[in-house]
Amino acid sequence: MTTAAARSDDRRISAVFVGILAVAAVAGWAVWTGFAARPGLAVFLFVTAAWIVSLCLHEYAHARTALHSGDVTVAAKGYLTLNPLKYTHVLLSIVLPVVFLLLGGIGLPGGAVFVEHGRIRGRLRRSLVSAAGPLTNVLFAVVVSAPFWLDALDGVPAAFRFALAFLALLQVTAAILNLLPVPGLDGYGVLEPWLPVGVRRQVAPFAPFGLLFVFAVLQAPAANDAFFGAVATVLDHLGAGPVDRFCGQELYRFWQETNEFCAVIR
Repeated sequence: MTTAAARSDDRRISAVFVGILAVAAVAGWAVWTGFAARPGLAVFLFVTAAWIVSLCLHEYAHARTALHSGDVTVAAKGYLTLNPLKYTHVLLSIVLPVVFLLLGGIGLPGGAVFVEHGRIRGRLRRSLVSAAGPLTNVLFAVVVSAPFWLDALDGVPAAFRFALAFLALLQVTAAILNLLPVPGLDGYGVLEPWLPVGVRRQVAPFAPFGLLFVFAVLQAPAANDAFFGAVATVLDHLGAGPVDRFCGQELYRFWQETNEFCAVIR
């Protein structure tokens, strides 16, 4: 009975995640109805909470795929509860992505569930474990941009439309960054099982610095233009145009004066 109860607790959705989801829902309602006196604050709470929800789902996808691929230890570690406080590095998975969101409006990939790859059966499954996280961001981007690509924006308040476009931008940037074949990112994790052992051993020491390397490269104008050009292309195909994305970011930064153009549209 005790073991069964423990296993149930290992998989029960945490109150912390439910609370974050509730904040996203209430803030989203406030944005939609115009209830908030300051729409920017409501957009800020909605996007931030929804972004954290997506980070939790990203890590959950890694853990759930690992569970079905042979690593049964992920349940005991609390990764299946969607509780962000259970991650190996809360700083990397939650705090830093939120800080980057506040500072630059970019979706920083997380990555702090410890999967015991030795338990994973086969190279294909190990690749799928790494791919599961960024694919969750892709799915999230498709869902939040649905009103755009379904051409179902009639009756959708402008502020809510802007918030969805900005949230889609965060998901697309996170997915593209995470799928880069750079050590320490999920894209490399997809390729790693197929590389020679010698190559993997040589690359392993550089994994902790992979994300820093990517951001250093993005400082180069050509690389920056290529990256954000790819992001813009994906978002344009999803129907979330540059005006909606720009105004979403403007509203999100409620502590700054809202751009007059976006204020007029709203």
